[in-house]
Amino acid sequence: MKIIEGNTRATGKKFAVVVSRFNSFVVESLLDGALDTLERIGEVNPDDITVIRVPGAYELPIVAKKAAMSGKFHAIIALGAVIRGGTPHFEFVAGECNKGLAQVSLDATIPLAFGVLTVDTIEQAIERSGTKAGNKGVEAAHSALEMVNVLAAIDEAL
Repeated sequence: MKIIEGNTRATGKKFAVVVSRFNSFVVESLLDGALDTLERIGEVNPDDITVIRVPGAYELPIVAKKAAMSGKFHAIIALGAVIRGGTPHFEFVAGECNKGLAQVSLDATIPLAFGVLTVDTIEQAIERSGTKAGNKGVEAAHSALEMVNVLAAIDEAL
């Protein structure tokens, strides 16, 4: 029996972190967590990380797709925050962002880690960006690191 698992060391691998500027008071904490994880846990050189900023979560999929299709990165990390308000806008933005990133993930030949908060309140967003509920940017970076290595291990095993 073969078991394929990834580790989190990714020295020499290149990562794109696509970051929404909207709700930056939360998203910047996600970015800080992701960058720290890539550099400290993944041992990724800062020169191998490209941060790409976009206006909001709705724009994440097209930029993630462009980055993935460029052939310059081993993984993409998408970070953003969509906070429910008093209108249906939340459902449209969160749904299209999720659907678009899922499609990019399926179409790309590299991992795409989902680090987009979709929450009901500002308090929930703050909790998930580095306080009580952890930091979803850290979790997305861990996922990207492991998936880069899982895919490489699959290639080696075949």
